[in-house]
Amino acid sequence: MAGKVWIAAAALAAGMTVAAGGALAHNTKGEVARTPGHKAALVRHDNFEKLGAAFKAINDELRKSDPDTQLVARNAATMKALSTQLPTWFPKGSGKEARPKSEAKPNIWTDSAGFSSAASNAQVQISKLQQAAAGGDLGAVRGQIRATGGACKGCHDKFREEKKS
Repeated sequence: MAGKVWIAAAALAAGMTVAAGGALAHNTKGEVARTPGHKAALVRHDNFEKLGAAFKAINDELRKSDPDTQLVARNAATMKALSTQLPTWFPKGSGKEARPKSEAKPNIWTDSAGFSSAASNAQVQISKLQQAAAGGDLGAVRGQIRATGGACKGCHDKFREEKKS
C-alpha cells in the first residue's frame, strides 16, 4: 500500500512540475527574472497578454449569432481588474535596460503625465465596457468596444514600440 501511495505522490509531483513549467513558459517563454526591473517587465508582459486575450475573447464572442453574455461579462471583469493595476506595471528600471524585448518606449517614464492620462482613459473605457457587460446589455457592449479599443490603441501608438516578429 505504501508503494502505491509513493507512486501516486511521485506522479502528482511530476505532473505539477510539468504544469508549473508550462505556466511559467506560457507568455514569457521561460525567462527567469534576473533583477527586480526584469521581473516587473515580465509581469507586465504577462498582464498585457491576459488583457489582450480577454479583449479578444469578447470580440470573438460578439461575432457569434448568440453571444454568451456570461463569458463576455467574465472577460470584461478580467479587463477591469487588470486595468486598475496598469499604472503599477511600469516601475522605473523596467524598460529595455531590464528586458531588451520590452516594447515599452522610454517616454512612459519621461512623459509621466501623458502616460498617466492615456492609462486613465483606457481605465475609464474599460470600466464602461465592464459595466455594460455586467448588465448583460450586448448592444451597449458592442457600442463600447470601439471606444475601448481606441483607448488601448491611443496608448500603444504613443507609448509602445511596434511589435517585432
